[in-house]
Amino acid sequence: MRIALIGQQQFGKAVLEAFRARGDTVAGVFCAPDKPGAAVDPLKSACQLLGIPLYQLPSLRTPEARRCLQDLGVDLGVMAYVLQFAPETFTSIPAHGTIQYHPSLLPRHRGPSSVNWPVILGESETGLTIFRPNDGLDEGPVVLQKRTRIGPEETSGQVYFGRLFPMGVEALLEASLMIVRDGAVAAAQDPSFASYEGWCRTEEARINWHHHADRVFDLIRGCDPAPGAWTLFRGRRLQLFDAKKIPVRAFADIAGGVGTVSRADDNGLVIAGHGANIEIKRVRYEAGPKQSVGEFCRQHGIVVGSAIGDASPTP
Repeated sequence: MRIALIGQQQFGKAVLEAFRARGDTVAGVFCAPDKPGAAVDPLKSACQLLGIPLYQLPSLRTPEARRCLQDLGVDLGVMAYVLQFAPETFTSIPAHGTIQYHPSLLPRHRGPSSVNWPVILGESETGLTIFRPNDGLDEGPVVLQKRTRIGPEETSGQVYFGRLFPMGVEALLEASLMIVRDGAVAAAQDPSFASYEGWCRTEEARINWHHHADRVFDLIRGCDPAPGAWTLFRGRRLQLFDAKKIPVRAFADIAGGVGTVSRADDNGLVIAGHGANIEIKRVRYEAGPKQSVGEFCRQHGIVVGSAIGDASPTP
């Protein structure tokens, strides 16, 4: 089939490669404009290498965007990690319309950080949806869904890169055949099950040590690798990665109040919490690089009883 790809970054590149490997024609690619100082988008680089027409338009709402897509004469539009708004006046142009990938089980977790929030909320399952985009936010009818388990210690990065990413590429290939070859009809989402979360960014990633350790642990792994859950250490931001929850067996396991160090060595930095301790393997202090906790503790003189977390209540 002949497709137009709308996407960016490594996921967009992987989808481009998968459709070409199947023998389909990628007639053109719509990629987000370059950001000053940012690395070249991998999808853009792939298009330039392969000689595929590339459109980096500031908006997909314009007559110019519609004209570019119309001129490609494609069977199907494929949206693979798209942050620009694509209106129905644009997505309806291909002969068989457009399909879009979303890394959650819609209508649950609509919004831009749908990989992070199921982990942050302690859920045991997530998945992906291929749907028909409309002018609502992730509200279009569903073509297919795939489910996957969230392990009790998995990070959002492990769930996404380990499963949702490769599953998503294959699901777009499958859905394209369902639409173009088989004429599949998408099913409307049930709004009674809908939920929406906004971006998971720095503000949302701040740890409140007065929450239960389960909630703290889920926040850390749900923000790993990005945006990185953080706490204040000596007035500066300390991000925590590679966490493990350690049950508290006795009062002796707690060296001090929440947010204080129970153990500090090359094997891990253990911080006291409510109901359990949290072990950390890697940190990032302010704008520095990620580093092992052993190195960090030696640099800053951290010992048992040191205050790591700012345990003052947050709003």
